Amino acid sequence: MKRLTELLESNRQWAEKINQEDPEFFETLAQQQAPEYLWIGCSDSRVPANEIVNMMPGELFVHRNVSNLVVHTDMNCLSVIQYAVEVLKVKHIMVVGHYGCGGVKAAIEATPHGLIDNWLRHIRNVYNKHRKLLSAWDNSHQQLDRLCELNVIEQAYNVCETTVVQEAWSRGQDVAVHGWVYGLNDGLVNDLEFDACSQEDVDDEYRLAINKIEKLRELAFVSEKGQNARGLWDKLRKLFN
Repeated sequence: MKRLTELLESNRQWAEKINQEDPEFFETLAQQQAPEYLWIGCSDSRVPANEIVNMMPGELFVHRNVSNLVVHTDMNCLSVIQYAVEVLKVKHIMVVGHYGCGGVKAAIEATPHGLIDNWLRHIRNVYNKHRKLLSAWDNSHQQLDRLCELNVIEQAYNVCETTVVQEAWSRGQDVAVHGWVYGLNDGLVNDLEFDACSQEDVDDEYRLAINKIEKLRELAFVSEKGQNARGLWDKLRKLFN
């Protein structure tokens, strides 16, 4: 078996570079972990959580899986949320999808993909739930953009429905849940403006987020053909602000 010599050498170079810039960095980092943010994102290698929001190690607690799903039977994800909320006392949980997500695309393809289809069934359920809304986009690329957004909204709602977040809110803990989508083509985050800070917020935030996707459908009919997600959302924000 070949050793990963190139990666090990890269690690040494990186550590030396950090030490030169800040000799106390690693010693300080080893002493504590006190992030204010939990990032629940996709496993896609093109979506590096810390780099996207320009944060250093220790500033962002991260959980990643295929297509950024929050499933109520996934003990891994739920354990991460519990540790983040109850131990680290994070103040914000961001569910972050990304446009061009291969998992979202695979979820609605007729071609079988093997074991992963069982996981992607959760996205297929989102597609079926919003099939009528999604049918407004005959362009498959635009429809996938909307499904990526709807998936994030549904997963952010699922975070709000976990016992961990519910109990945190019931005892007055300050924690908010947000829904974002990252753009691979420009490096920018699209805030879907799902921002729930209490149990009383959840249904209203969900309805507002879905209403905005419905408004995007109306804008799509009067916009230039091929309008990208960011262009449509820029127009949408002018209507709501």
